[in-house]
Amino acid sequence: MDWKCVHNLTGHTASVNTFAIALQGNILASGSDDKTVSLWDLNTGKHIFTFFGLLNGVFAVAFSPRSSLLVSGDLDKTIATWNLDTKVVRSLCNSDSAYNHCSYIFSLAFTPDGETLASGSADKTIKIWDIPRWVSTRTLTGHTDAVWSVAIAPDGKTLVSASADKTIRIWPLKSWENPRILTGHSGWVTSVAISRNGKIIASGSADKTIKLWHLATGKLLCTLTGHSAAVWSLAFSPDGKNIVSSSKKEVNLWHIGSAELIQTLSGCNPVAFSPDGKTLVTGGDGFTIKIWRQSFAVSESAIVPKLSGEWWQVLGVDKLASPQEVKIAYRRLIKQYHPDINHSVNAKDMMQAINEAYAKFEQES
Repeated sequence: MDWKCVHNLTGHTASVNTFAIALQGNILASGSDDKTVSLWDLNTGKHIFTFFGLLNGVFAVAFSPRSSLLVSGDLDKTIATWNLDTKVVRSLCNSDSAYNHCSYIFSLAFTPDGETLASGSADKTIKIWDIPRWVSTRTLTGHTDAVWSVAIAPDGKTLVSASADKTIRIWPLKSWENPRILTGHSGWVTSVAISRNGKIIASGSADKTIKLWHLATGKLLCTLTGHSAAVWSLAFSPDGKNIVSSSKKEVNLWHIGSAELIQTLSGCNPVAFSPDGKTLVTGGDGFTIKIWRQSFAVSESAIVPKLSGEWWQVLGVDKLASPQEVKIAYRRLIKQYHPDINHSVNAKDMMQAINEAYAKFEQES
């Protein structure tokens, strides 16, 4: 399954640093060094609205899961809240507040109920905000360098933070005490993401790698290599099968189960998946934003497998093919005949024959 760029959004006049997509899936928010936050229709690529009035570049945006509220964090140490219905802006914190961060705000994350917001900052702290009361309730300390990224698990019980101190911390949201500390990266940990099932943490680093960790135990599962520069942004696909990672030079798509690189796209950080997983948003060239969609077309040269016969005949490989060659053939056929991709009348029968053949191969190998 390949991805094709369908829209190239223009309008920002400086680097685009951050994305957020509303849970409804049709509104994209982008924050930029041009001191604005823009809203876009994800389906059509059309510009909806631009929020002005910030004093510095925007490094973080997040939609509330339960209300028409958008928050942004900038290099002026300010968290602003934007009402999507009225377009009214309100400051959650500013330089005059004793509860404010004292340096740049790099990351924002809501709990699933939208009641609590976490913010990560260059001041080495994470602040917890009570949104209904518009107050800061707690400051988490322990990192010894800038907190680049924060993420909250889908069940709302765990917060994960990534820091320039080369560590990841896993905080229990109820007690806030004794965070588990994960080490292994040799450079800044610049980004973290949590899978939708809440089982896996992904971390991206200036060491050009992505590491996958088991959230409950902190065990390192695998390390993905292939980027040519620091990894600045990460996102899990909603189905949990893939992860997208980006640097300032490329965007890579990975299969989590096999830890294999699936595709490299001509984009850059940041990155975000739509809630249905069918749309991918990346940075582009010249302050632009790229919208990618899955390509479902089957080429004229598509392999037509047999519906019956020995497994190697159905998969179209030699009987003595290596396991790797068989796996490649199987994945190629899936891309062509999976019913979500191929809507022809015989796709379901083809897919059943392909899966049965591969199952026989696994039994014999």
